[in-house]
Amino acid sequence: MKNQEQEVRAMHDLFAVLCDAWNQGDGDGFGACFTDDADYVTFMGQHLKGRSQIAEVHQWLFNGPLKGSILESSAMSDFRPRFVTPEVAIVHALGEAKLPNTESDSGDRGSINTNVVVKRDGVWKITAFHNCRIQQPPGGRG
Repeated sequence: MKNQEQEVRAMHDLFAVLCDAWNQGDGDGFGACFTDDADYVTFMGQHLKGRSQIAEVHQWLFNGPLKGSILESSAMSDFRPRFVTPEVAIVHALGEAKLPNTESDSGDRGSINTNVVVKRDGVWKITAFHNCRIQQPPGGRG
């Protein structure tokens, strides 16, 4: 059990680095949290392929429409990965990019994301990420 606690802590640290990179507007630092061959699906349905494209697109966002934004994520407070194998886990997290100008931030940017994280060469990285806006399921249960 102690080993699993260490692995959970290491994955938590990965998501902390991801949030820090976002909050510093660092596309390369953000991309470094992903495997070279990662798949990243945005809430708009765009499919980014690989660490390089993920870093490049996020740097464009950090320099433009998301400049100065702050990423708030439940992965930092409610972190419960589900291990598929000892070296593969699924992490669901809630997040929201808060824009610096509160007048232009509609406050409806809350998203839920699914992350597949893998341990390669002793290091956890995100290999698949899918993000979408939070909505209630039919019937209002959720």
